[in-house]
Amino acid sequence: MHRPLQRPQSLAEQAAVTIRQRIIDGHLPLGSALSEVALAADLGVSKTPVREALLRLSKDGLVDILPQRGTYVFRLDARQVGALTVMRELLERKALAMAAPSHRELGAALSRLVAAMEQALPLDDPQDYRRLDDAFHQTIIDAADNEFLADAYDRIAFRVQALRSGLARVRERNQRSFGEHGRIAALITAADMAAADDLLGHHIRYNGDAYVATLGGG
Repeated sequence: MHRPLQRPQSLAEQAAVTIRQRIIDGHLPLGSALSEVALAADLGVSKTPVREALLRLSKDGLVDILPQRGTYVFRLDARQVGALTVMRELLERKALAMAAPSHRELGAALSRLVAAMEQALPLDDPQDYRRLDDAFHQTIIDAADNEFLADAYDRIAFRVQALRSGLARVRERNQRSFGEHGRIAALITAADMAAADDLLGHHIRYNGDAYVATLGGG
């Protein structure tokens, strides 16, 4: 059996991956201006791959390119955060319902992530916890085994991760998040899908409100 050829990443793809991760991790703050010249110098490439990378990231919703005004890391107002939260809740709760037949496997996978979260809580780098938080919710999406639902979630996932990054710096918020993730995993393991669904919805809405407060939108 022939192995498919592996195409190496272009400079533009590598730049997009690096800039995307810096936005998600909060190293490039929401709403901050992006300079092609500065990014090119920092990444050790010319402006052309950086320009291509920013165009790709604009399609992900992570970058706003404003003609005659400049290029900026995305920023959402309170209304947009609310709309994003509604979409996220619809997708995650539907994914959970679709994953009900495999609740034991899903519960076990989520419980392993919760155990890792517990280890990450006291660490100095809150982004370790945030990445596990990302993985917890992505695991629910993946458990639905529906490529179209997954595609829809992919369209908002990077922005959700970037917003979550800001909350991860608040230790008290992580403690609350950890407790809710643990209860969701336990309810799924016990096949109490209705209670898990209710708690998942509450968890997402609470964080939507927290995002607005963090952004100064309410």
